[in-house]
Amino acid sequence: MKARGVAWRILQVLGVFYLMFAMFGCVTADRLIFQPQAPSYSKELPGLKIIPAVDGTSLAVLHLPNASAPHTLFYFHGNAEDLGDVAPLLAAFHASGFAVLAFDYRGYGQSGGRASEKNVYADTQAVLAYARPELGVSPARCVVVGRSVGTGPAVHLAANEPVAGLVLVSPFKSAFRVVTGVRLLPFDRFNNLGQIGRVRCPVLVVHGTADEVIPFEHGEAVFAAASEPKRSVWLEGVHHNDIFQIAGRKIAGEIATFTQGLPAVPRTPQR
Repeated sequence: MKARGVAWRILQVLGVFYLMFAMFGCVTADRLIFQPQAPSYSKELPGLKIIPAVDGTSLAVLHLPNASAPHTLFYFHGNAEDLGDVAPLLAAFHASGFAVLAFDYRGYGQSGGRASEKNVYADTQAVLAYARPELGVSPARCVVVGRSVGTGPAVHLAANEPVAGLVLVSPFKSAFRVVTGVRLLPFDRFNNLGQIGRVRCPVLVVHGTADEVIPFEHGEAVFAAASEPKRSVWLEGVHHNDIFQIAGRKIAGEIATFTQGLPAVPRTPQR
């Protein structure tokens, strides 16, 4: 009986610690996931437009048009970077023949407010609602490209809209599982592994085998859960933060090849 009582008390203590951990995760999740730095650019950035979100918050949107491009790359950037940081990458995509659309999450760059999973989803729809009539860009013409934390909204968009294609660079199973490795809580953020099976467009997954931030096995798991048609590109010895510096040309080439097999969709007339 004494041993049983000790075991029960241990279980009670573990239960309290679990509840405290769950409460901490629930309250601080968005602040831990989104870590914006000081803006790297001004409102003079070429192609920049400031639009209102549904609640009036200012969103910084970058559009690089290309009237002859059959598809628009809708790019979701990673954490601790903004449109100014990725502008050279987006310009390279544009120079290779794509139209490009991207925006800063709340609190990043020239976007106001504070980012959260819910806000990123809502702001993605606000950008699309603006892009359809004003820029002639519809989801059906978009090849959605997400990097790192940007794979969360990218997968969510592709799972809920009829986009042309989905490209994931360094994706995770879910935001919490990057830290815990396994699912410990009944809630999570950006559940890529749970949503990727609902994506019906072609999927390209790119991941560095030496990624120290989002382990390589996350990319493998997301790819395995995706439906056909799909293609993987595993970059031997490439880490997380140097993936475009080391393999940028290869990734661009893989995206170009990937999009060549996608059907072209007529452009939505601009106002």
